Amino acid sequence: MGRTSDAKIRLIEAMIELIWTGSYGSTSVDQICERAGVKKGSFYHFFESKTDLALTGIEHSWLEHRRELDQTFSPVVPPLERILNCFRNFRKEQEELLAKHGRVLGCPIHSLGAEISTVDDRLRNKLQEILSQFILYYECAVRDADAQGIIEAPDASALARIVFAYSEGLLLHARMWNDLSYLDEFESGAMIILGVTKRNPTGVKKK
Repeated sequence: MGRTSDAKIRLIEAMIELIWTGSYGSTSVDQICERAGVKKGSFYHFFESKTDLALTGIEHSWLEHRRELDQTFSPVVPPLERILNCFRNFRKEQEELLAKHGRVLGCPIHSLGAEISTVDDRLRNKLQEILSQFILYYECAVRDADAQGIIEAPDASALARIVFAYSEGLLLHARMWNDLSYLDEFESGAMIILGVTKRNPTGVKKK
């Protein structure tokens, strides 16, 4: 049982790495099996298709990432620090990936979503589901900051989506130009969007 479980996990990890460092379309079942050190027959024992493996891999990665987000966005952390700490974690992860792979890889969810959004409904729907859950972390932080009078956010949901889209845009640019310096604007840009500036370092107080 141990060997069987290990083979499945290796296939999942190989799939995630190959589509993140390359693309979903260019990644074949043969390449996944070769990277995982698993025979092709074993692949089809666990998964009916590459799409089924991708769906499993995406869910697996998201569950792991959610554990990190639960800590980063803990209610005991000041609201805006939660968002900034998330950005700092993004930056650290990208630095580690650059050292390992020699390239800035950006966000796997958006990279994959941009590639398959018009060709694979199952994958697109799963990615949309994950992104919606991800944005809720931002929304909760924005709502708490608003409730504490740190910022004004009459539409916390919209503001959270804007901040999230800004961060993902920077990750996309960093991947496209293979340049981590695009992430230098993570914190300053987010604070501007949230209404926190040098002249008003604590945000817009409610009247």
